[in-house]
Amino acid sequence: MIVEGQPGHIDQIKQINAGTVYRLIDQFGPISRIELSKKAQLAPASITKIVRELVQAHLVQETEYQEPGSRGRPAIGLILDTQAWHYLSARVSLGTLTLSLRDLSSKLVAEDILPLVAEDAVPFLDRIIAHIDQFFIHHQSKLERLTAMAITLPGMIDTAKGVIQKMPFYPVESVPLGPALAARSGLPVFIQHDIAAWTKAESLYGASRGFRNVIQVVIDDNVGAGVITGGQVLHGNSSSVVEIGHTQVDPYGKRCYCGNHGCLETLASIDNILELVRQRLEVTPNSLLNGLPITVENLCDAANRGDALAKDIIVGVGQNVGRILAIMVNLFNPEKILIGSPLNQAQSVLHPTIMSCIQQQSLPAYSENIQLESTQFSNHGTMPGAALVKDALYNGSLLVKLLQG
Repeated sequence: MIVEGQPGHIDQIKQINAGTVYRLIDQFGPISRIELSKKAQLAPASITKIVRELVQAHLVQETEYQEPGSRGRPAIGLILDTQAWHYLSARVSLGTLTLSLRDLSSKLVAEDILPLVAEDAVPFLDRIIAHIDQFFIHHQSKLERLTAMAITLPGMIDTAKGVIQKMPFYPVESVPLGPALAARSGLPVFIQHDIAAWTKAESLYGASRGFRNVIQVVIDDNVGAGVITGGQVLHGNSSSVVEIGHTQVDPYGKRCYCGNHGCLETLASIDNILELVRQRLEVTPNSLLNGLPITVENLCDAANRGDALAKDIIVGVGQNVGRILAIMVNLFNPEKILIGSPLNQAQSVLHPTIMSCIQQQSLPAYSENIQLESTQFSNHGTMPGAALVKDALYNGSLLVKLLQG
């Protein structure tokens, strides 16, 4: 609830109120000014002023619509004006850089998926900037008003400063990606851990929409978790994420890029899972996987067909993840758990294993009614970046910049 006249800086109040109005128009439009005033709990005069500024900036427009149950003349409602506003949403992952142009409704306008090798004579930062420059040149004919850039990636990130501290797959340290892009473009730049951003995307658009307490676990090229508590993403605007991937499960295990040994990520990330498949195939001649390329798709297909080796490996992953999840359930008491992973192709093996661990190792009162399902989105895309932009519009931080021109 927004309270008019509450103590605080006037610019901050304006930002919060504008973001609230924009969010309500997005969620309920077409919506009348009267209904908007009720939902925002703001005086009609305040609504009139905020809406006028949004209309003048071409962020909101009026439209006729028929109110439910009414047979009279159409009412005048408000909807977002999104098509002439674009932003860049990007994702760095293992071996690839995905760049997309989206409008403010999150609709995809253009997308390129580019190779991004780990080792190169050209520094990592210079390569990212060059790829973005070429992307804009390539899609110049589609480009409207550019409003922001949002980039998601794995690793240890100072989101407030936009600095990549460390990453898996890439030998980088203290890379000022956000400041460099902001200086080059003059645009707001949002940098966030891809799992935290993906959790936000599921909350805004996906499988956790409408739920207030959710744990989302990612088992992919990297392993981690996002937590929604009280309807808000935990640590969503800070440099902290729920680093279950760097929880030690084997003190004598493989060295992790974070510097520790035997982290969950060294056992449950896709690269390490496929390496385990290769090792065990040497002593398992009867597996359906023999003679096939070692891929996630083939592993899941074999598990679904009852292959003992494939099922055993996926069960092992589920048990390692499930033990950590059981602790998180006791801490956060979620309504729902989401699993984001290419291993969801064998969810009939993976999900029951995880759920069994949770039910055996967490409090029954917390675990008995939990829903466990797959995420709506895949992590191999730019919807997590889109969620960062949407969130900055909803909290007003980006919206105020657009209003100021």
